[in-house]
Amino acid sequence: MSTIALNPARPVQGDPLEASVLVLNRLFMAVRVVNMRRAFTLLYKRLAEVVSVEGESFATYDFPTWTQISLYKKEFEPTEHEWIRTVRLEIAAPRVIRLLGFDKALRQEARFNRRNIYSRDRNRCQYCGKKFTTSELSLDHVIPKSRGGQMSWENVVCACVACNVRKGGRTPREAGMTLIRLPVKPKTCPTLTLHAATPRYRSWKQFLDAAYWNVELKE
Repeated sequence: MSTIALNPARPVQGDPLEASVLVLNRLFMAVRVVNMRRAFTLLYKRLAEVVSVEGESFATYDFPTWTQISLYKKEFEPTEHEWIRTVRLEIAAPRVIRLLGFDKALRQEARFNRRNIYSRDRNRCQYCGKKFTTSELSLDHVIPKSRGGQMSWENVVCACVACNVRKGGRTPREAGMTLIRLPVKPKTCPTLTLHAATPRYRSWKQFLDAAYWNVELKE
């Protein structure tokens, strides 16, 4: 996006340009998460539009219209948004965008990877219950691999280094340790669910709630 220089207007919970944006397909179904830089590129190229949650409903705006609405929001809602500064003005950072030419749906089955395991366990060691940064966590096989334990949702948990060392190649019972929660396979993507639980991304909730799409509509 060479004609617009983006800079965060003020640092709120980190760089706004690295904040997450929920991407919907043309049918308003969640398909992925991108950072703010990518979202602005899609908006500027007219490949997407902003979805603004307004109370219990929502409205959509193309990029030029959103920049104009941002002037109003800057005057009357200055503390309710994060702001991205361009060469000419400040734009309210969108939380949800909609792709205008993409109909595919979100992959329903959660990928079994380190990021989703950490998100499922909310970055908490499943033995001591303390919360850590991802760099301070490791993965532990509840039933050790040497005992036939599988690399699966039901047998892998987050563990801090101290607890992982203490447990070693034993089962939790043998090590005198107790899991704070039994590991299970999540029904939805843990990363999306974790984001939607925070105030910063509360506008995501209605697009991630299966009931929103499945409830019977009445006249």
